[in-house]
Parts: sequence; C-alpha cells; structure tokens
Amino acid sequence: VVVHGFEHATKSKSEAWKHHKTVLKQFLTDFTSETSLSLALYTVLQKPIRDHIEQYVLLLTKLNEALKEGSEKDVVTTAIKEYMKLESFISQVLDEACFTKSLWKSLGYKFTDMLCVPERRLLEDSKNLPIFTSTNRSDRILLFDDVLVLIQGNSFQSFDLKLVWVDENCKEKSAPGLYGLRIITPEETFFLFAKDPQMKAVWLWKLNQAVRQALNGKRDFPLWGKTGEGTEPSSCRFFTYVFRLEGKFKSASYEGEWHWGKPHGKGTLKWRDGRNHVGNFKEGLEHGFGICLVPRRSEDRYDCYKCHWYEGKMRGYGICEYGNDMVYKGYFKDNVRQGFGILENLSAEHSFKYTGQWENDKKNGYGVWEDKDRGERYIGTWHDDHKHGQGIVVTQSGVCYQRTFHADKMVGSGILLLEDDSVYEGNFTEDLTFVGKGKLSFANGFILEGTFTNKSGQGLQTHGILNTSNEQLDDRITKAQLGLKEFPVEKRWKGIYDQFLEFIHSGCKEEMEESFTGFHIQTSKELRKSQEYLFCQRGTEDVSWKIEDILEELVQHQGLESLQSYLEKALKSSLHPLGKLLKALTIAFQATYSGIGANRHLLTMAQEEIKFYAKKIWEFYQGLLHLALEQKGQLPAKCMDGDTSDQKACSVVLPLILPCFYPELFMLYMLYHEREDDLYCQGIVDLSLFPDIKLLEFLDVQKHLWPLKDLTLTTNQRRSLIKDKCFLSATECLQKLITTVDPREKLVILQKTYEEIESTVSRVVEKDYKLPMDDLLPLLMYVVSRAKIQHLGAEIHLIRDLMDPTNQGGLYDFLLTALESCYEHIQR
Repeated sequence: VVVHGFEHATKSKSEAWKHHKTVLKQFLTDFTSETSLSLALYTVLQKPIRDHIEQYVLLLTKLNEALKEGSEKDVVTTAIKEYMKLESFISQVLDEACFTKSLWKSLGYKFTDMLCVPERRLLEDSKNLPIFTSTNRSDRILLFDDVLVLIQGNSFQSFDLKLVWVDENCKEKSAPGLYGLRIITPEETFFLFAKDPQMKAVWLWKLNQAVRQALNGKRDFPLWGKTGEGTEPSSCRFFTYVFRLEGKFKSASYEGEWHWGKPHGKGTLKWRDGRNHVGNFKEGLEHGFGICLVPRRSEDRYDCYKCHWYEGKMRGYGICEYGNDMVYKGYFKDNVRQGFGILENLSAEHSFKYTGQWENDKKNGYGVWEDKDRGERYIGTWHDDHKHGQGIVVTQSGVCYQRTFHADKMVGSGILLLEDDSVYEGNFTEDLTFVGKGKLSFANGFILEGTFTNKSGQGLQTHGILNTSNEQLDDRITKAQLGLKEFPVEKRWKGIYDQFLEFIHSGCKEEMEESFTGFHIQTSKELRKSQEYLFCQRGTEDVSWKIEDILEELVQHQGLESLQSYLEKALKSSLHPLGKLLKALTIAFQATYSGIGANRHLLTMAQEEIKFYAKKIWEFYQGLLHLALEQKGQLPAKCMDGDTSDQKACSVVLPLILPCFYPELFMLYMLYHEREDDLYCQGIVDLSLFPDIKLLEFLDVQKHLWPLKDLTLTTNQRRSLIKDKCFLSATECLQKLITTVDPREKLVILQKTYEEIESTVSRVVEKDYKLPMDDLLPLLMYVVSRAKIQHLGAEIHLIRDLMDPTNQGGLYDFLLTALESCYEHIQR
C-alpha cells in the first residue's frame, strides 16, 4: 500500500502483468473493467483473511455461549479476545499504511528521496494533531515508527527514537495556555508545545509508545487500545552513537549505556585519531575508573592511562604507561600529576626513577631521584622539576654528601662524608673536588683546615693548617646522621597521608576507595603497545574487603588481642585501606633506603620514619574506627590504660609493620655498627679456639657452676678438649635471635636463654638457683661466644631503638643491658 505496489503490479507495462496477464485476469473476474485493477488486486488479497477472522470470531462466540463455566470456556474466551485483537491490528496496520501513503504523496521528492523507506510508518503528523516547537525551528513535526523528524523549509532534522527521551515535566517557561514536552537527544534538547492538555497527553502517549516499540524491536498488539505493555520506555539504554556537534566528543563514536540523553554507566568512546576511552561515565562525562589510550604522533605507540576520573577529568590514583617506556604510578588532579607519585623510565637509555611529591604535573616538594646510569640517589626537595633546596646525595661508591641546591646547581657549603670515614665540610664541585675554604677531618684524627684549589695537571692543593693532636675522630663526626633537621619526618611523604586522610573525611565511600587508596593492575609488556591493553585485569584476592564490612569488623575487634589479629590480617591485604597505606609507605621507604640508599649516615632518618609510619597507621585506624562508631550512633571508647597514641603505635602497630622494612633497616644498622661488629667477630674467633673448660675458666665462671656432667667422653677423648657441649640448650636458644624481626620476640628469646642458663645451673647445683649479676655476666658471655651470632651489635641496637618503651627498666631491659655488656667485653 505504502509504496504503491498494487498499482505497479497491475500496470500493462509491468513485468508482473506481462508474465501473468491470463492468471491475473482470471483472478480478477469478479470485477468489472471500470474498476481499478490495483484496487481490485488489493481487495482480493486482503479481504479473504479479514472474512476468515470474522468467521472464526462468530464461530468461537457461538461455541462460548454453548459451553458451561469452566476451564474450557476460559480457553475459548481468551481465543476470542486474541482474534479480536488480530482483527483490530490488521485494521490499524492498514490505516497506518494509508496514512503513510498519503504523506509520501504530499511531501516533495526531496524529502521522499531521503525519508521514504518501504518499512517506515507514519504514526503522527503535526498537521493532523497540532503541536509546534519552542523556537519556531520547524514548520512540521512527523513521528515515524523509527525516527522523529522536524521539517523547516527545504531541510529537515531526524532523531533516532532509540536515543530520544520524552520528559512531560517541562520546566521551560512558556506562554500562558501552552502545554510543553521536553525532547532530549544526545546532542540537542528542544521543547514541543500543544495548546491544550489533551493534545499534549496524546503526543506524550504516542511518543512514548514509539520510543518503546523502537527499543523493543516489535510493534504493540494491537497498535493502540488497551495493551499489557507499559507506556513509558526505559530511561536507561544501551546504544551506539557518533557525536557530530562541536565539543569534547566531536566525531567520537560512543557504544554503551545511556541515561536521559547522556552517556551514563559503562561505555567505550572511540575517536577517528585513534584515541579510545573505556570505562564508567556519569551524566555525559568520564566518571569513575577508566582506561584511555592516546596515540603518539611520531611513533606507532600509545600512552595508556588507567585512572580514576571525576566529572570528565583524571582525579585520584592512576597508572599511566607512556609510549616512550616511562611509567607513572600515582595521583592525578584535573588531568595532571598531583600529589604522591612514582615516575620510572624503563628504557635502557638513561634509566631513572622518581618517587615523591608532584604539583601541577611537575616534581615539587620532597622526593627521591635515582639515576641508575650515574649510580647515585638524590633525597631532598624539588621545585618545578628541579632539585631545589636541601638535598642529600648518596653514591654507589659509598660517598654521601648534603648540600643546598638551586635549580639543579649546588650552592653554598656542604658536608661530604667519604667511604674511608674522612669528613669534609666546605665547598666542593659536582665531581666532588674540594674548592675554596674547607675543613677535612681524617679518620685518624688529623684535621686539615684551609683553602683548597684544584688546577689542571697539578692535582689538589691546599693552603692551611694541619692539626695532628687528636688521636681519633669522634663517632659523632664519622657516623654523622643526615637529613634530620632538613627533612622533618612529618613533612616526608605527606602526599600519601593526605589521600588516606581525605578518604576518611569523605566518609569512606565504596565507589571512591580506589581513587583515594590506589589499586593494583596485573599487566604484561607485550600488551603495552596494543589497544587490547584497554581490557586489563585488575588483581584480585580471595578475601574481598568491602568498606561496609571493614567498618563493621572494626567495631567488633576493639579488644587488644582481637585488634592485633585484625590489624595483622588487614595490613597484609592489598585490598584493605590500611594494607594499601602500608604498601605505599613500603615503596617510599625502599625508594629511599634500599640499594644505593643503604648508607649508615641515613640510619636515624630511616628509624624515625618507621616509627612515624606506625603512628600514622594507628591514627588512620582510629579515624576508621571513629567513623564506624559514628555511623552506628556510638561514641568512641576512652583509652582506659592511659597509653598515648605514640605508645599504642609502638606497642601494637610497629611490630606488625616492621617485617616490611626490616631488610633495608637492618642493612643500615649493619653498616652503622660495622666497625664494632668486626671487632666482635674477631673476639668470637679468638674465643672459639678455647675448649669448653678452658673458656669457662678464662671467663671466670665459678667452678661449682660448670656443667661437667654434660661432657660425655668417647674413647681416647680428654675432658679438657671438648668444645660446644656446655650450656648447649641456652646457646641454641640464643641462636634463634636472628630468626625473627620483631623486637618483642627477640626479647622473649633473650629471656628464654636466661632461663635455660638458670635451669642448667640449677641442675648442676641440684637446687633452684637465682643467678646474681656477677655470675650471669660470665655465663652469658660464654653462651654468646658459642652462639656466634653475626652482626650482634646491629641486632642489639635495633632491639634497643625499637623495643616497646613500657619494657624500659624491667627484666627485658636488664637482660638487654647484660647482652650489651657481653658484646662490649668480647670486642675487647
């Protein structure tokens, strides 16, 4: 009907008429020659089916009247309704076809060439049911079953119904007596106005029905009248659209979820220039986690941003893998690097790594730069991508110096600590040549003070005074600790703490957790250059930590033992906020003190940093607990045992986090106490030459305390030659000191060693025996010399520095003092 098929078929020139003239004439015998053949053919084809359906309805109605009430009658009643619907549907479809046919006749060929599609049907016309646009942007509005068309003069605009939303609550101010509808499309919003509410209601119903049918891909049955379908289409949809108008997304193709005319939910944006964005959208902008690929013009590579977005801009934690083999892991704000971040160059040429603070896409604030080509590390402050302010430089050769920098250049005097324990205070060049006034203190105690010059070919020259009166340099000079005043511990890594603090202040919202606290992505180098990289897998764990579960558990684990167990589990998890904080701090610590940074002059700086980490982690735990209790309407419990935050951090948190930092920290202790440990080792070697009895005698252990019963002899063996048999249980116990990193456990091992010594003595004297200090010291010295613990000085000082302050003055303190005394005696 719509495309004049019957007229075409019955034309004498048509192929159909030529080939089937005899059959068609016979088919149409009931019609006189005056009757239009096309109308005759239309009637012959559609009238029989309508007659059949009418007969079925009559037959079923009679059958229904004859049946008694019951299930059979219900089935027949349902069948009658369906046939009546079919009868209405056929009539409505034919009316629609005639309505569409008359439109194509009335429109000019320019419009029909573009709009006339055989399967397209006209549902409503503003000429038939008056409605108009707000800005007179159209003379006529046509609603088809797949598009909405606005005609203005010789041009028209069409809108795919799958991406049309109709809002009846029109907020546009209109003239009195007008009733509006707001039409929302991906790039345009306009208003339709009717002169009475009934007209508005009909257009609203027809528009909603047309949109819903387009989305469902099928027509209502019947087309109008009472149906089971809901009248309003879903506001959330999935569709592909290419943006045309000027703006951020011009020429981009978006495939994904929509809500009221805007990308909303998960989707993929693709631009013609190769840019891609896969991720979450909110109200038309990138919002939430997303992965963006940006092609590099000069080479066939991509910059890949895996980041959190906020209202169309990168904000929060992200990972960017640049096409030039550089990788940035850290925080962004308004599309630039801001806050804590790590930039690493993975290429073979000029390999470097920066860990520290960023501001407005530049290195600013406290940070650590490692130049792998030069074999040196800079620890200090930055300004606009330059070393600026106080800085410490540590070299691979062991040389360490502290200077003031200005735009990457050294200015003023500094302190230079050489590997042979010499110390130079004054001015020096980048290649560490002394220039100008300075003071050079040698390890043997000599001090050279004067003016230094370095002329080419003549070597280093000086004019000054050499003081040879000192026998040895003071430890305060040779073991000078750098960076303590210049970099207060609370100002280091502020960028890490700020993000976690902001997360707590924001109410720990689940959707914001990764943005503040970071995430881990498992990737491979092969995918780095391809667009498949968009579909990376983020690492998962067996235990899923949801924020509401975390807050719930915090309330349940407030007792000391329960709390320690919970914190241990939380700190080991890479998904728990506290675990993520510890991971970030571990990375920062390793960037500073591992490898090249292992220098004894940084020990105190590292030690106070770890204590501060424990304090901050305790503060964040308190913040999370306070929030959890607040959400439950409870008040935080007051600390009953009188412990301060620092004491709690030291006793509860420090032992739990120490394993993460122990390798680097213990290396610093070993380097700091290297000289004493060398003397101690020599002493151990000398004492190990003694058999047990000789050693006991040499150490002035009273004879009645010697465990001679433990010296079992074999044939031809003399008691005086037996070694490593006395106090064997205590020796084996003390050797366990190096098997743990926790200062608490090390002190427990020391106590058990003491108990083993006492137990052995009690067995020898055959009664309970409490060792006085005079007896304990030589016996403990015997056990220490037989245990042969390497780096005992480092172990003792680590325990002393990091032990719980509440143990001071108690048994543990007493035993540690005794062990220190043994260590010093053995050195001598």
